Amino acid sequence: MKPVIFAASLAAISAQAHAQSTGPAPLPMPPAIDAPQDKPYPGTLKLSVDATDLDRRIFRVRETVPVAGPGPMTLLFPMWLPGNHSASGQLDKLAGLTITANGKRLEWVRDPVAVAAFHVDVPAGVKTLELEFQHLSPTTGDQGRIVVTQEMLNVQWNSMILYPAGYFSRQIPVEAQVSLPTGWNYGTALEAASTAGDTVTFKPVGLDTLVDSPMFAGRYFRKIDLDPGGRSRVTLNLMADEAYQLEMTPAQLQAHRNLVAQADRLYGARHYDHYDMLLALTDRMGGIGLEHQRSSENGSNPRYFADWDKLPTARDLLPHEYTHSWDGKYRRPADLWTANFNVPMRGSLLWVYEGQTQYWGYILAARSGLLTKQEALDAIASTAALYDNRVGRVWRQMSDTTNDPVIAQRRPQGWTSWQRSEDYYSEGQLIWLDADTLIREKTGGAKSLDTFAKAFFGVNDGDWSQLTYKFDDVVSTLNRVVPYDWATFLKTRLDGHGPGAPLDGLTRGGYKLVYTETPTSYFTSAETRRKSADLTYSLGLSVNKDGDLTGVFWEGPAFDAGLTIGQKIVAVNGWAFDQDRLKTAITSAKSTGVITLIVKAGEHFKTVQLNYKGGLRYPSLERIADRPDRLGDILEPRKN
Repeated sequence: MKPVIFAASLAAISAQAHAQSTGPAPLPMPPAIDAPQDKPYPGTLKLSVDATDLDRRIFRVRETVPVAGPGPMTLLFPMWLPGNHSASGQLDKLAGLTITANGKRLEWVRDPVAVAAFHVDVPAGVKTLELEFQHLSPTTGDQGRIVVTQEMLNVQWNSMILYPAGYFSRQIPVEAQVSLPTGWNYGTALEAASTAGDTVTFKPVGLDTLVDSPMFAGRYFRKIDLDPGGRSRVTLNLMADEAYQLEMTPAQLQAHRNLVAQADRLYGARHYDHYDMLLALTDRMGGIGLEHQRSSENGSNPRYFADWDKLPTARDLLPHEYTHSWDGKYRRPADLWTANFNVPMRGSLLWVYEGQTQYWGYILAARSGLLTKQEALDAIASTAALYDNRVGRVWRQMSDTTNDPVIAQRRPQGWTSWQRSEDYYSEGQLIWLDADTLIREKTGGAKSLDTFAKAFFGVNDGDWSQLTYKFDDVVSTLNRVVPYDWATFLKTRLDGHGPGAPLDGLTRGGYKLVYTETPTSYFTSAETRRKSADLTYSLGLSVNKDGDLTGVFWEGPAFDAGLTIGQKIVAVNGWAFDQDRLKTAITSAKSTGVITLIVKAGEHFKTVQLNYKGGLRYPSLERIADRPDRLGDILEPRKN
C-alpha cells in the first residue's frame, strides 16, 4: 500500500503547486478565419496581371473584388497548393499591397496567426475593392524557382491573387487578364475571350479552375496537336531558350502522340474538355513538373529533342503528369481535397496519388515509345536498388513519408537514406508493380492493374470535376478485379519495416535485381543529369566532377570513414581527384581492400582510409528463366 499512498501524495502536491502558479497565462487566440461555405459569391473577381517586366521579373497585379456589403472582410493568399501537398504558397513574394474603395485608401491588417489572411473593414456604400500589389518573382536561384527569363515565363495564378474568405473556391468566379511581352505566344487550359494587342482576357472560371490552369509564355513557342481528329483537343505547347530546340523528328512526335492513345486505352475515359501539356525546354527558367486536370507544367533539358538518345531519364515526366489528370486530379484522396486554398491538406493516400502515377508514368512511357523496353527495365532496376537499400525503413514506415511535403517542404536533406524522403512516389511504384503481377498471376493474365485503372480512374467519361476516394474504395475496387485480402496486402507494405523494399513484383514479373560492374546506359544518363558519379552501392557516396560529396549513404563505407555531404575529395590514392580515378581505385581495392582519400572538410584537410573490396556495383535486372515475363508484357503497347 505504501507506493499507492506515496503516488497519491505526489499528485496532491502537484495539483496544489499548479493551483498556486503565478507564471504567465496564454493570451487568447484571435478569432478564427471564416470557414469556407458552399454558397455562391456575389460577383466576379477581375484580375489583371502585367507580365512584361522581364528585366526585374516583377509581375504587377490589379484586382477588383466585389463585396457583399459593409463590415469586416478577409482576403486570403493561396497557401495550400494542389500538387505541392503542403503550405507552399509564396507569400513572401507578395509586396506593395494597397486596397482602395471609391478612390479612398483602406488600411488592412494581417492576421497575427493565419499570416496569409488580410483583414479590411468595408465602408458603407462600397460595391468593390480595388487591389494593387506585386509578385516579386525570384531573380536568383537562392530566392526560389526562376519563373521569368528573357525568353519565357510561367504565370501561376495562385501567386497573383487574393480571394475572399468564407466561400468554396469553386464558388468564386474570376475573369483573368494578362499582358505579355510583345510578340510572345502562350499556352494555358484557360479559354481566351478577347485579345487586344499583347493583352489576353480569358473567360471567367471558378477560382479552383483558375489556379489549376497556369500559363507558359515565350518568345520561341510552338503548338502541336497530339490527337488529330480526337474527341477533345490535346495540345503540346512547347517553348525553348532558342528556336532550334523546338525541332523534333517524326518519330519523336509520334511517341508523344502515342502517349495520348495509350492513356486512352488504359483509362477509357477523359476527365477534361481539352488538355494542354506545357513543356519548357530550358536551363534558364527553373525546372518543374506539376499536374493539373486540363494541363501540366513541365520543364526539361533544353536539348530534350536534340539529345534524345542521351536523355532517357527526361522522358517519363510528361507521362507522369498526364496520368495525374486521372490519378490525383479527377480521382482525388478525400483528405487531400480541400474547399479552398487555405484549408490544410492531409496526404495519407499519396501512395496512390503519386505512387500509382509513378508506376503508370513509366509504363505509359514504355508503351508509347518515349522509353524503350530496356530503358524502362533499367529505370525500374534503379528504383528497386534505391529502395531496397533505404536503411531508414528500420525506424520509419513508408506510409509516414506521406507527411514529408509538410515536414521537409522539399528542402535538401543531409541523410536521405536514413531520414527517408517522399518515398511514397517510387516505393509506391514498387507496391503497384507487386499488385499488378499478383493480379496477373491469379487470373492467368486475364486481368491486371490495367483493369483496376479503368474501373477506378476511367469512370464518368467527360466529367472534369473531382471524385474523391478513401482507402476502403481502393480496396473495394481491387477486390472487384480479383478477390484477395488487399487491405492486408497494402498495409503490410505501407507500414512494414523490411528488410528491403517490396520486390515481390519483380520476381513475380520474371526478373531479379542484380549488381554489375558496368552501369546501364539509363543509370549513366541519370548520373549525367545530376552531374554526379553515383557510387552508392559500392563506397556509399555520390560525388560531382569537382570532388564535392553530394550524397553519403547511412552506415556505408564512406559514412563509417566519417565522410558527409559538404566535404570535398581532393586526392585519391595520392593522385589529384577525378571521378575516373576514384572508380579505378574502387576496382583496384578488390585486391588491396583499401582506398586512401585526402578530404577537405571546411578549413581542414584529413586523410581517410576506406576499407572496401566489393568493386563497382550498379543495379540492373536479370531475367529469371523459368518464370513468365509478366513485366515485359506490362511494358508492351496496348492495341485496344
